[in-house]
Amino acid sequence: MRAAVVTTPDSLPTATDFPDPEPQQGEELMTLVGAGIHQVVRSIASGRHYGSTDRYPLVPGVDAVARRADGTLVYTGFARAPWGTMATSMATPFGLPLPSGADPLAIAAGMNPAMSGYLPLVDHRETHGELGTVLVLGATGMAGRAAVQSALALGASSVIAAGRDEQSLAELTSLGARPAAIGHSPEPLAAEIARSTPSLVLDYVWGPVAEATFAALGRRGLGDDAAQISYVQIGSLAGTDAPLPASLLRSRRITLSGSGAGSVDTQQLMARLPGLMDLIADGTLQIPFTAYPLARVAEAWQHAGRGRAVVVPD
Repeated sequence: MRAAVVTTPDSLPTATDFPDPEPQQGEELMTLVGAGIHQVVRSIASGRHYGSTDRYPLVPGVDAVARRADGTLVYTGFARAPWGTMATSMATPFGLPLPSGADPLAIAAGMNPAMSGYLPLVDHRETHGELGTVLVLGATGMAGRAAVQSALALGASSVIAAGRDEQSLAELTSLGARPAAIGHSPEPLAAEIARSTPSLVLDYVWGPVAEATFAALGRRGLGDDAAQISYVQIGSLAGTDAPLPASLLRSRRITLSGSGAGSVDTQQLMARLPGLMDLIADGTLQIPFTAYPLARVAEAWQHAGRGRAVVVPD
């Protein structure tokens, strides 16, 4: 079969022949419609992600929209290494039918980045009955932007969108978010947190931005804390480490957790994904993308536009 193939941790993928996948019990052969090049895809292929197998050569790709033998379009993933989803054929253990009228490439581009925020948002709303104020750190990236849109769609009372790109912040403001510029000074973010304490923080950047957020969330005094804060760590674009003040954990009712592969129950994940697909299909989540044929996968791998690169068959 034709596939994108990565031969070493530092190499770009090339379109070439690769052995066909060997389906095991519970797996189904499907053909590629579109597969997104997500941050996690690059990270796994380079060996930097905790999910990397360090086996080369490999076919990258964690999810895709694919076509079943009967012609049904489905969202799928979890191909066994060394096979991934950026190939003309894939063997995967599940397939969720696309909503009627959905753009399959928007689904391929948007599901992975959007689910990282959507899942904790839905869980938080179910646990607490409401979302309250949601803070998204790294809101101007694709995943962060989808998290802002999801929070607004799911009924957050307010959404603080924290990011560096002024144009993107202006766009998020027009959607109903409260902007907080980060990078030059911690003051805009601290001011928004002081205005209304977030009940849920979705952190796509970590590092110094998380440190500034911890400082802004700190409180003085021995009285009971009226807030309940869930802080969910998702990405680490600003740094892999962030010192956590002991006083923050003792002075506030705050819970820290992560959202990523391995931290979410698979059955729960499968139950949540159709709702997310519906939001992409009806345009509630606006997912920009650029399609690249498989033959141009090296170019797609280096795509730096605001949208997501999606690999399609030649």
